[in-house]
This record gives sequence, C-alpha cells and structure tokens, in this order.
Amino acid sequence: MMSVKPPPHPTEIRLSDDHHSLVVVFNSGESFVLAAEYLRVESPSAEVRGHSPSERKILGGCRQVTINRLEPVGHYAVRILFSDGHDTGLYSWAYLYELGHDFDRIWTAYLTALASKGLSRD
Repeated sequence: MMSVKPPPHPTEIRLSDDHHSLVVVFNSGESFVLAAEYLRVESPSAEVRGHSPSERKILGGCRQVTINRLEPVGHYAVRILFSDGHDTGLYSWAYLYELGHDFDRIWTAYLTALASKGLSRD
C-alpha cells in the first residue's frame, strides 16, 4: 500500500515590520518571503481569478500595496487584508506553498501577461 505524504503546512506566518511581505515557514523546513504585491496580484479570490481561466484579471499598479492585517481561517487558510481594500482571497496552506515554491514560474507569467496588456506595476 502506497502512503500519501500530506502537503506541507505552515509552522509560522509572520507579517514583516514594514507590511510589505509575509514570511511563511513550513513544516517541510522550507520558508518563503512573499511580497505583498505578489500576493495581491495572485489573489485566489473570484475578483482576480474569475470563474474560469478566460475571466482572470491581470492587475497593474500594485507595487505599493501593503498588507494591513492577517486573519486566520480555521486550520487551513489565512485571509489577507490589503491596503487597497482587497480582502476576499482565502490563501490556503497549499496555495501559499505553491506561491513560494513556484515563484519564478508564476511571477514570470504575471510579468509577461502584464506587459502584453500594456500595464505597469506602478
């Protein structure tokens, strides 16, 4: 019988002193510093993701966004409240891990999409 390894879960989630990033440490020993801008533009909310890939919104102008507050959601996610008023995304442990682990691929895809729409990070 093959055992399935449970996905990593955070042992620490900490907002940086300047509110520009989130530090997430996982029980796998991996840790990631996730910028507020990155978390905002990759929000798992329907407002950003839409209900299908064709509805996804590419957000520009988020470079100065900060994190106002974190709210735990059960034992599986955190709600991030951003300085631009966005607060509807629930960041599951698995999604936070994916954002950290696959940062290069996700950020490059975002920058490419941003450029293709003629948008700026500022």
